[in-house]
Amino acid sequence: ARGPAAAAAAADDDDAPGAEPSAGEVLLALVTTDPLDAAEAQRAVQHPRCGAVVGFSGVIRDHDGGKDGVTALEYSAHPSAGEVMRDVVGEIASAHPDVRLWAAHRIGALAVGDSALEVAVAAGHRREAFEACAQLVDLIKERVPIWKRQSFEDGQHNWVGLDA
Repeated sequence: ARGPAAAAAAADDDDAPGAEPSAGEVLLALVTTDPLDAAEAQRAVQHPRCGAVVGFSGVIRDHDGGKDGVTALEYSAHPSAGEVMRDVVGEIASAHPDVRLWAAHRIGALAVGDSALEVAVAAGHRREAFEACAQLVDLIKERVPIWKRQSFEDGQHNWVGLDA
């Protein structure tokens, strides 16, 4: 049999006693122009075998680098950003068997208070969920080729992440 039910049944076989630990499950790894929702991300990773759900929201703030007055940001991405995002999330899934991962980075024009990055991780226990989430956020910021142009109240702007 094929389809989602058959895939779920096959995945459950991996939980059998003596089975090798499997790689974590990547539910979403995306670069998008759509608004992001932390609650949606956390709901997506929930599973009866997971006792811990950890989320991270990267929210646009009104200051950066010691300068107040950020009014807006515009995120730009290299054409490879989606592929790099999938690779990064897959790397964390491989390093953390039995976690469930959801990660999305928004590009385009964002305002103060908007979410630019949402990550959610579910695991059997909190320590693994926190560790996987922190590692995933760090790798996304380090490797995914996304840059931001910040605009300030005084009309100035600057680019962040061009050295990445």
